[in-house]
This record gives sequence, structure tokens and C-alpha cells, in this order.
Amino acid sequence: MTAPSTAPASSRGGRWIQQWDPEDETFWKQTGEKIARRNLAFSVLSEHIGFSIWTLWSVLVLFMGPEYGLTPADKFLLTSMVTLVGAVVRVPYTFAVAVFGGRNWTIISAGLLLVPSIAAFSVMKPGTSFDTFLWIGLLAGIGGGNFASSMTNINAFFPLRKKGWALGLNAGGGNIGVAAIQLVALAVIGAGGGPRVLLGIYIPLIVVAAVLAALFMDNIENVRNDTGAAKDAARDGHTWIMSVLYIGTFGSFIGYSFAFGQVLTNQFGRTPLQATYLTFVGPLLGSLIRPVGGWLADKYGGAKITLYNYVAMAAATAVLVAASMQKSLPLFVTAFVVLFSLTGIGNGSTFKMIPGIFQAKALAKGLEGEEAVKYGRRLSGASMGLIGAVGALGGVGINMAFRQSFLSYGSGTGAFVAFLAYYAVCFAVTWAVYLRRTAPATPATAAAEAKPQLSYAEV
Repeated sequence: MTAPSTAPASSRGGRWIQQWDPEDETFWKQTGEKIARRNLAFSVLSEHIGFSIWTLWSVLVLFMGPEYGLTPADKFLLTSMVTLVGAVVRVPYTFAVAVFGGRNWTIISAGLLLVPSIAAFSVMKPGTSFDTFLWIGLLAGIGGGNFASSMTNINAFFPLRKKGWALGLNAGGGNIGVAAIQLVALAVIGAGGGPRVLLGIYIPLIVVAAVLAALFMDNIENVRNDTGAAKDAARDGHTWIMSVLYIGTFGSFIGYSFAFGQVLTNQFGRTPLQATYLTFVGPLLGSLIRPVGGWLADKYGGAKITLYNYVAMAAATAVLVAASMQKSLPLFVTAFVVLFSLTGIGNGSTFKMIPGIFQAKALAKGLEGEEAVKYGRRLSGASMGLIGAVGALGGVGINMAFRQSFLSYGSGTGAFVAFLAYYAVCFAVTWAVYLRRTAPATPATAAAEAKPQLSYAEV
């Protein structure tokens, strides 16, 4: 097996790998694994900072006291709109990898993070209008797109048997950006600094991430999403079914990340410093445990782990409802941290399911070997952007639900009841589509079923 060439393609500049076949075990052990791990490491760094910038306003609103003139509803609306932009841009970011190359787009997308950071630095002061904060906040949403392009890129580098671990690690390392910016904010607030100090720390880090991507990452020449792949993924029912499930896992993670601090300050009367002491714990654990969710899915099947995880998420949410009604801060924080951890496990297991589902469809179509791999990789890469975008919309829903709950009831209890019902729906969908036993084979299908196939229950 000839090692892949990293020389530039004759018609395109940059570091382009001409041949890439991670399913070939010899190639993987001799050459592929080292290259894939190197690209994974620097992809995580860029995505990590992207998440930090995306969730920047979940921290900035804690700095914004009465002198800023914003109500709790204003702050929930602001963070909802930032989440919305992050969800929408995930679609074009997914396909940008094919147009520009994974390395090249990582450089570009990292550099773009300077725009919302510098803009926020310039307006963060009392007297700035809410409309200005809203428009500047919308710019931070582009940080949410880094996840989609990073996941699509890393999906191409790893073989199917390693995707759960690799995608879980990639996403988990990125998700930690939520906790990281909250920890940095805690240090800044504790030292008596203002929001511009926080931004001053992140601006040079963005430059470092872009430079490291330029020096150490690669593009894969034969990874080309096309409009046909996007259309095929959009027409496939599994793309939208998995979007529903991903709303419950990642949508919960990002929505709670934006809202947790505001719930503590508005419902439990915590100061910004007191809230920040608590808010980073949930996102941190939810991020660190995400690779575990992928690993468990690799070992036991993504659908099974997702199903049981939704049971646990519903139980944790029921405890939150009780804690909210009893106004018990210790029980509330404990249950919220547990729920954050469960969203991380579910994030890992649901994303592991995606390549497995399309591989199963390839086998069901009678495709074998490299043809089956190409089919699965083509559609799973295209679907990830759509699923990631729709899933992130769950974060918008969560913040809007909290906004309405506080307007109507003065607490987040009503929102938690709605989330509990949604997790029940996700449980039912996972069981019905991917784990329910099918009817016995008929003579017409016996021949097809005699072929080795990957069951959806194994994805």
C-alpha cells in the first residue's frame, strides 16, 4: 500500500492528500492513523475556540448588571438569537469542507472568529442599545458553524470502527470550549476585571488556532460533498429522525449552556460571580463524557445507549422539576449537572449512529466493499451538517422556553416540564425506529436477509 501523498494537487494549492482509505487496515496502521490523529488534535483546538465564541454571550450577559438596562427576557432573547445563527450556519459550514478542503476551511473559519470578538470588544459598555447588542451577538453565532465543518472533516479521516470514539473526542473537545470560557470568565470576574479583559484573552488564541491549522492539518482530495449528496441526505427520512434525537441531546447541551447561569441568577438570586462558580461544571462534565458516549456506542450499539440515556435524562429532568418547585438550590444544581453529563453521553451515541445507519443502508442496497464505504461516507458526511443544524435549533427552543416560562410563571419549572415530555418522545422514536423487532421474514425477502447486513440496532 502506497502511503498517501501530501504534495499539492496539480490544480489546487495547499496540503492535499491524494489517496485516503482508512478502511484498509494495513494502510491505517502504517500511515493513516498518525495523520488522522494529528488532524483530529488541531481540529479539536479550532472547534474548541469556536464553541467558546459561540457561547460568549452566555457569559457576557452575566457581566451586564442593572446599568445595562436589560431585562431577563431581553437576555434570554439575545442568547436565543445567537444560538439560532449558530444552528443555521452549520449547513453551509458542512459543505465548505468539500469546497475549500478541511485544513483550508479550518484556517478560514478560525480567522472569522475575530469578527465577533473584536465587535463585542468595541460595544461592551453601559449605554449601548439592546438592538446593538443583539446585532453584535448574532455575529458570535458563526462560532457554532465550526462544529459542523470539523465533524464532517474528521468523519472522513477515520474508519467506521473508530468513528464513535473519534467523533466523540472531536465534539467533546470542542464542547469543552463552553466550560472553558465560563472558567476564564470566573477568573476575570474574581479578579475584578470586565468583559473586555475576557475578549482580550480570546482574540490572540483565535490567531494561534488558525496558524496551527495552517501548519499541521491536511485536506483530503477525494472527499467531495456535492449537491446530489445534500439532496439525497435531505430526502432520507433517517436524516430527520436523527435530527429529532439530536435536538434532545446536543440541543439540550447547548441550550442549557446558554441558560444555566441566567436561571441561577433569576430564579435563585445568585450573583454573577456565584452563578459562574456553578455554571462551568455541567458543560465541562458534559463535554468530557461525550467520547465515553461514542465509545459505549462503538461497543454496545448507538441506538441502545441512546435509548437508555433518554430514560436517564427524563429522570434527571423530573428531579429538576421537583427541585425547582421546592426552590432547593443544592438539589437543582446536582440534577442539572447530572443532566449535562447525560447530554454528553447522548451526543456521542447519536452521532455514532449516523455513519452506521448509512452503512446499513448501503449493505441493504446490495453494495459491498469500497462501494458501500463510499456510499455511507458520502451521505453521512452530508447528513451531519443538516442534523447538527437542526439539533442546535433545540438550543433556541430551550432558551425561548425558559424566556416564556419566566414571563408566565417567574421560574423555569414550566420549561422543564416541556423538556421532560420531549425526552419521552425521543425515547419512543429511538425504540420504534431503531430497536423494535421487525416482523418475520417473508419468502420474498429471505434471500436478501441471508446476506450479511448491519442491523439498525447495531448502529
